[in-house]
Amino acid sequence: MTSLFEVVVYWDMNKPVSALRTRQQRTLEQIFKTPVSSGIKWSDIESLIKALGGEIKEGRGSRCKFLLNGSIANFHRPHPSPDTDKGAVAGLREWLESVGVTPS
Repeated sequence: MTSLFEVVVYWDMNKPVSALRTRQQRTLEQIFKTPVSSGIKWSDIESLIKALGGEIKEGRGSRCKFLLNGSIANFHRPHPSPDTDKGAVAGLREWLESVGVTPS
C-alpha cells in the first residue's frame, strides 16, 4: 500500500501553534476536524505550513514538498479547483501529527 506522503529526515525547526493567526488556527482546526473535511483552500494550507516555520518546495507539475520539524511530506497541489480533497486532508493530518503539530 502506498501512502499519501513520504517522511524523510531533513532538519529541525519549531514554532508554537499558539503563534498562529486566527485564519491559520482555523485551517489547522479544519484539518483535524472529524469526519475529515474537504474543501480547504490550498493557499490556506500553504500559509499554515509557512506560519509553523515550514518551507514549501515546488516540484514538477503540481507536486510540492512541505518541510517541517525534521520531515518532508510530498503532496499534489489540487487543480483546477483550489480546494483540497478528503484524501489529501487525511494525509496532511497524519503527517502533521507525526511531526508534533496538533490544534491547541
